[in-house]
Amino acid sequence: MPSSLYGQQQFSDRLLLTSAEAQRAFDIKREDPRTRDRYGRNAWGQQCLMARRLVEAGVELVTTTFDGPLCGRVANWDDHAVNHHVFDALAFRLPVFDQAVTALVEDIYERGLDKRVLVVVTGEFGRTPRISYVASSGGGVASGPQGTVQPGRDHWPAANSMLFAGGGLRTGQVIGATDRRGEEVVERRVGVGDFLATIYRHLGIDAERIAIPNFSGRPVPIVSDGRPIVELQSA
Repeated sequence: MPSSLYGQQQFSDRLLLTSAEAQRAFDIKREDPRTRDRYGRNAWGQQCLMARRLVEAGVELVTTTFDGPLCGRVANWDDHAVNHHVFDALAFRLPVFDQAVTALVEDIYERGLDKRVLVVVTGEFGRTPRISYVASSGGGVASGPQGTVQPGRDHWPAANSMLFAGGGLRTGQVIGATDRRGEEVVERRVGVGDFLATIYRHLGIDAERIAIPNFSGRPVPIVSDGRPIVELQSA
């Protein structure tokens, strides 16, 4: 059965990639130049535009990653002081990030896709509320010369934030809160399971009743601890 399903997926992928709709979607030069400008004529902006074009062509899941030179010297958001001067890094990348994400969200709504398309923007965890000062491991964009002591932030799993837009959800609200230092959650903790259950619900998957057998045949729930974020659900 798994090999059969895999074969069907391969066939589906080939069908999509060779379809006329996909060919038109990947030809981003067909897009209105003003729309391309709105997203930003850079990797992140054009990736977000391509994501919108792909979902219009029938692709159900699209992931885009904001990494590379637009992040700074080490090409990612891991703003330890050894990597980046955290404030210079954010000042460098956030204008590009803001333009790309807001263009995508606005475009989804303007095209009437906001009920079908859910946009989620997130990282994997938060960053330390307190600034640390460590010597840079190398100079470059958003980082001082090697040995320069500069500010940074380390990994912090206790609190994080993410953005949901579209998907027919009740948007325009902030769910949960941390203490004034941003250290610990003090109101409405939302966990990983809740995050996954919310996405599964949008995809029409009943995460509470679906399990996948492991190698021993034992059913393992696809979400073991979590429910869709109720505040986001439409009335």
